[in-house]
Amino acid sequence: MKVQAAVSRDATRPPELETLDLEEPRAGEILVRMVATGICHTDINVHERDRSPKPIVLGHEGAGIVERVGSGVTRLAPGDPVILSANFCGECPSCRQNAHSYCYEVLPRNFGGRRPDGSTPLSQGGSPINARFFGQSSFATHALADEGSAVLAPSDLPLEIMGPLACGVMTGAGAVINSLEVRPGQSIAVFGTGAVGLSAVMAAKIVGATRIIAVDVVPARLALAMELGATDSIDASAGNAAQVIKERTRYGVDFTFNTTRSPAIFAQAMESLAPRGMAGFVGAPLSPWTPDMFQILAGGRTLRGIIGGDSSPAMFIPLLIEYYRQGRLPFDRLIRFYPFQEIARAFADCEHGTTVKAVLRM
Repeated sequence: MKVQAAVSRDATRPPELETLDLEEPRAGEILVRMVATGICHTDINVHERDRSPKPIVLGHEGAGIVERVGSGVTRLAPGDPVILSANFCGECPSCRQNAHSYCYEVLPRNFGGRRPDGSTPLSQGGSPINARFFGQSSFATHALADEGSAVLAPSDLPLEIMGPLACGVMTGAGAVINSLEVRPGQSIAVFGTGAVGLSAVMAAKIVGATRIIAVDVVPARLALAMELGATDSIDASAGNAAQVIKERTRYGVDFTFNTTRSPAIFAQAMESLAPRGMAGFVGAPLSPWTPDMFQILAGGRTLRGIIGGDSSPAMFIPLLIEYYRQGRLPFDRLIRFYPFQEIARAFADCEHGTTVKAVLRM
């Protein structure tokens, strides 16, 4: 079938809409008519990397309606609203423990641009176009995904807001709830208040953290963080945020959560910790950074990498939806909608920080 998709061909221009051919669903796959999809900084980063497999259709926060299913699909049926999450094998030790973010095949399945057998469902004039980004490539009017990667969405809530639950919101909230396991009465500093960081702020309030410190350089985002549950805000452009955190808390915080890739912020996040504190992060630093091993050893501190908020989407996304129903996770306040045809403007607004979470309406 013919579909419209935003194709990344090089890093010098944003993805552009093109007409492509999409295969019918194979065994275990579902064909989804996309309603909306979020733009994540991972999409932008992969688009801008020369070493990523191009041409490729990106997008990995998709939400849509199942139109057709392949053989062997039993959990979903045409007409079902779904949220698409990352791909996983379902068989490795991590998957057997519902730690799907750490699937042993996470990199080739989500960043390789192909199915495990080397095929791609997209083509143009007979030439293959890389797809299967996070198992979906949702920057398109239609996408194929594995049944196991889809989460049934509620029919009484707007489907167009649901896509970010599968990555940005799940990563931030999951980092606090699942990875760091923040408890009532504890403290956390969140470095970077984009969609992931603000989701962490909301989750920290949900679990009862009594000190939630938001750190950023954008005043509007710091103001939003305060509205969503932060107790303190720090403008990182004014100096070393770690020094301010130590001054305000005396001993430092129990947890830090770094959503940036700045080596300087990695150092500040570690410096902000109280003894036995844990520093979580979701992206590798842009340039080499060496942790202070004595600081880690002497204080019993922990540096913890986090992917996908340590979440099993099938279990965690319904919990996030329930928090949203209760008014405790108003993630829709982060969203700004764009027509699919304006993906270039949406990309630019994300890169410039003028939009927290861009969502493309198909």
